[in-house]
Amino acid sequence: MPAVRLIGPNNEQLGVVPTQRALAHAQDLGYDLVEIAPNSTPPVARILDFGKYRYAEQQKAKEAKKRQRSVTWKEIRITPKIDDHDIETKIKSAAKFLDEGDKLKVTVRFRGRELAHPDRGRVLLLQVAERLKDHGIVERMPLLEGRSMIMVMNPVRRDAQGAPAPQTAASTAPPAAAAVAQAAAPSAAAPKPAPAAAAAPKPTTAAPAPTPTRATTAAPPSAARPATTAPPAPSSPPPSAAPRKRTN
Repeated sequence: MPAVRLIGPNNEQLGVVPTQRALAHAQDLGYDLVEIAPNSTPPVARILDFGKYRYAEQQKAKEAKKRQRSVTWKEIRITPKIDDHDIETKIKSAAKFLDEGDKLKVTVRFRGRELAHPDRGRVLLLQVAERLKDHGIVERMPLLEGRSMIMVMNPVRRDAQGAPAPQTAASTAPPAAAAVAQAAAPSAAAPKPAPAAAAAPKPTTAAPAPTPTRATTAAPPSAARPATTAPPAPSSPPPSAAPRKRTN
């Protein structure tokens, strides 16, 4: 290259100079001439200590690698006719993978005529997702691919969840004591009424004179409602005495 844009050891711009002149100037200062932007026109070169520059670049690469987090995939495979004990073991393993921050792929393998009933595999995968809801969330719902149905889950971010609030003495008190304390709180906070002597005197008004009322005498109980007696039943006439035969 015939010329380069030269940058000094203190980041000062020295302009476009011939390459041989830039190299000689770097040697005079006891530094190296390093090309930092070869694709620009003209190329950019900088006067610096190449050993320190390489060490700084290595440290930057290490820091960037620490911040990067590689995504690890884990997979569990189940069948539509899996036993309850076996699925418990699979769910424990899946929970462990999600807690470690790995992505999980749950696969249901159909064999033979089992492919005629894909709904069984979908229901099974949704049950697994429901039991793992505290450890991960579903990224992709169950999807049939060939003879397999696949569901993808992401781990729950623990750092985004808030720490549980500490229990206070009021929250740990028994229900009866808490109810008594709640009932006593308003009465304790209410202000005490002022004494009667300090109250402002109210104007007194004369009571109205009683109006005369007409005295009424109550009728005796017997006159209020005459007693009604049923008439006596007619008695049949006494039988006439039979004529006696007179004998001389």
